[in-house]
Amino acid sequence: MPFTLATWNINSVRLREGLVARLMREEGPDVLCLQECKSPVEKIPVETFQALGYTHMVARGQKGYNGVAILSKLPLEDAGGRDLIGMGHARHVAARLENGVTIHNYYIPAGGDVPDREANEKFGQKLDVLTQMRDHFRAEAPAKSILVGDLNIAPREDDVWNHKALLKIVSHTPVEVAHLAEAQEAGAWVDVTRADIPEGLLYSWWSYRAKDWDAADKGRRLDHVWATPDIAGAAHGSRVLRDARGWEQPSDHAPVFASFDL
Repeated sequence: MPFTLATWNINSVRLREGLVARLMREEGPDVLCLQECKSPVEKIPVETFQALGYTHMVARGQKGYNGVAILSKLPLEDAGGRDLIGMGHARHVAARLENGVTIHNYYIPAGGDVPDREANEKFGQKLDVLTQMRDHFRAEAPAKSILVGDLNIAPREDDVWNHKALLKIVSHTPVEVAHLAEAQEAGAWVDVTRADIPEGLLYSWWSYRAKDWDAADKGRRLDHVWATPDIAGAAHGSRVLRDARGWEQPSDHAPVFASFDL
């Protein structure tokens, strides 16, 4: 069963309902994973999405913050959601397709501005979430699974616009990169995007602070698609829809795509 999947930090699914609908109309991924929905599940505008063929949804939400949703043209069953480090945040949801593939949708904490867990509680929480993910994958080895989401870390030197300038900036610090690598290795996850696009600068996020984000192009690859080794070889067609960052009233993230022939 071939299918295409996209992941997108939408930064309010209700505010950007029209952008989600545009992506559905113009790109039509079979499965669309959203993060930072900032909405209770019952207030997600499902009628709009259902009218475009996305008749299935599994989601976890909360008012004004966080929130993750998996919208699909294909039948889904709810495969649970984890309360990461007991924060009570809607940051993970999982769904299972009819072919047995489980999709995990994560929204990892951004971590604040100061890369010091003693001075910044949010940074400590981010590291603790990654440690919990590592321990979970070690305890229960994932299989036939895809992990997507805004992981809020750009791990490689070519995942940021300036490696040296960002070494002390949250999202690219060595301690974050090391924690993410441990979580990835614990589940033997394959970075599908970089398997498809092994070389070159690649970004999925550009700050709102830039007057001309496109010209400045000071981006980071914060959004990821991973797969377990048993299905990673079936992945292809990875891309970032950079143009979506320039749509009217955009999210500061762009959607990341991958296709799977399973």
